[in-house]
Amino acid sequence: MKYKLALFITLLFTAFIAQAQVLNPVTWTGETQKISETEYNLVFKAEIERHWHLYSQTMPIGDDVITPIPTEFIYDSLSQINNYNLIGKTQESKFITAYDKVFEMDLNYFDEEATFTQKVEILNPELKTIEVEASFQACDDERCIYQNKKISFDLTTATLTSGDPSDYVEDETKTVIKEGVDRTDNESKGLLTIFFTAFFLGFLVLLTPCVFPMIPMTVSFFTKQSKTRAAGIKNALLYGFFIIVIYTLLGTAISAIFGSNAMYEFSTGVTFNAIMFIALIVFAFSFLGAFEIMLPNSWVNKVDSGANRGGVAGIFFMALALAVVSFSCTFPIAGTALLDAATKGGIAPIISMLGFSSAIALPFALFAFFPSWLNSLPKSGGWLNTVKVVLGFLELAFAFKFLSMIDLVLEWHFLEREVFLAIWIAIFGTLALYLLGKIKLPHDSPLEHISVGRLVMAIIALSFTLYMVPGLWGAPLKLISGFPPPMSTNSESPYGVGFMKKQTSASGEFIAKELPKDAHFGPNDLIAFHDYETGMAYAKKVNKPVMLDFTGLTCVNCRKMEEQVWVEDEIYALLDNDIVLISLYVDDRTKLPKEEQHESELTGNSVKTYGHKWLEYQQVRYNTNAQPLYVIQNLEGEDISPAVGYTPNVEEYYDWLKKGIANYKK
Repeated sequence: MKYKLALFITLLFTAFIAQAQVLNPVTWTGETQKISETEYNLVFKAEIERHWHLYSQTMPIGDDVITPIPTEFIYDSLSQINNYNLIGKTQESKFITAYDKVFEMDLNYFDEEATFTQKVEILNPELKTIEVEASFQACDDERCIYQNKKISFDLTTATLTSGDPSDYVEDETKTVIKEGVDRTDNESKGLLTIFFTAFFLGFLVLLTPCVFPMIPMTVSFFTKQSKTRAAGIKNALLYGFFIIVIYTLLGTAISAIFGSNAMYEFSTGVTFNAIMFIALIVFAFSFLGAFEIMLPNSWVNKVDSGANRGGVAGIFFMALALAVVSFSCTFPIAGTALLDAATKGGIAPIISMLGFSSAIALPFALFAFFPSWLNSLPKSGGWLNTVKVVLGFLELAFAFKFLSMIDLVLEWHFLEREVFLAIWIAIFGTLALYLLGKIKLPHDSPLEHISVGRLVMAIIALSFTLYMVPGLWGAPLKLISGFPPPMSTNSESPYGVGFMKKQTSASGEFIAKELPKDAHFGPNDLIAFHDYETGMAYAKKVNKPVMLDFTGLTCVNCRKMEEQVWVEDEIYALLDNDIVLISLYVDDRTKLPKEEQHESELTGNSVKTYGHKWLEYQQVRYNTNAQPLYVIQNLEGEDISPAVGYTPNVEEYYDWLKKGIANYKK
């Protein structure tokens, strides 16, 4: 009896410790609001522990970039039939957009609290409750957890309210600044980047044939027509100021129309990327000389007539005339900068156009102050068209980036990495030939010789072309990382032309290994299993210990371990030859067979996917839900090493591996 009592107390204590070690940084509650007899608001409230953050429902599209799992609300389709309908999308409270240390990029997330609201129409008057499952990822500065929680809404106790979900969200929530994260500093850095990027693009526009000849003509006009030099300087400065005002007003209009989030959400879809691809193709062919993008002549004439008024109004219309006349050169570049800034929301479009227009206005002010500098300006000529053509080639190359995004999202697989690189190699190779004078386009002037500057540009273009060639053979091409599709999309030669999957032998030599049944090539081409039972059966067959790798598709620290620790020769050899790797993805959304779906005894949540299954196993067995987590087991499924998490120290991780394998051999 004493033994049983002691055993009971031990198990109870163990269960308490287990529960205490399971991370639960987000607490969810549900509130029901009655709008009318048939309409309700389901209000999801999340309380977030300090130093943790919950991610928004919208995330940037990534190709080879790892992004967190967005918050999602899952409604049971079976219980929804004939019971209720969803009205519109789930609204969310204001989020923070700032640099995320885990994912090393700007992301949208919530700190301390968040509110989501979904409007529903009740079809069944007898319906009493609605159950919704929140699927989400939460992270602090070092780790992430992936969870799903059930939230219940009682319709019989709903409080009476009025208005749309968006109204409720805006009025009842606020943005909280995370301690230790200077959001203002992050935002300032982001806006400065936008400003100087647009400033550089504006400077490029100055070197086009539509704008460059206007500089000496306009400055000379103001200095000669003005009665005094001071008046000429004032008029030139006013002219530059109006250029800034005109373009900045355009950015303000875009910001006001799209707001802080609408354009961001739009930019993550196929439609936006398709528009950008078509627009850049049109801009590119325009710059290459196929046609010119012109505004209607009636608009140009009206602006010209306004410029003849004189005074401040006349100067304003002269600035407007510059914008209209140079439209064919400025619009492709300004439009690209503006759309890119608009995807970031907020005042980014205003800052973008402020930088762009400042670069255009600056020369008019400088040359007005120092008219003698006009003599040092190079004469207009064929070099201006060359600049325009080079911009056309760049626009053409960037167009395929947006097309590749569509291909990745829709999984068409027609623009794989090899095809993308082949297109870029052709584009920049052709650019090099053009700069060397081997190719001529419609508006080019006769070329007897090339200048030193043009030769340098040709060498740069040719060098870049040659740099990309090894990418067809599987080279990572770090200089342009993020532009081509990820390495995993190499369809014709996933490991480079002429190469196949390789592993190491015990002696350290590279040999090809046969893929066991139900296995796959995992990180770094290591043979791995996704299923615990299948991997364990194979381990018994080859008489090797098992390493459980609790990981996630969006786990950044997991990728860091795989790319920075597992690749070390001594560690790779152990993983490849001395153990059986079983990678259990806790965020795998593949549905379990119906007979395996159940309610979790630990959390009370539904276990419907393989990710839920492995997450529950990790929590029950190892008292934690943080990834990565590594454990070495023997063939009976018993742990023969302590579980370890993120271990970036190579020597420490190697010693842990060696000790676990040695324990198996005892």
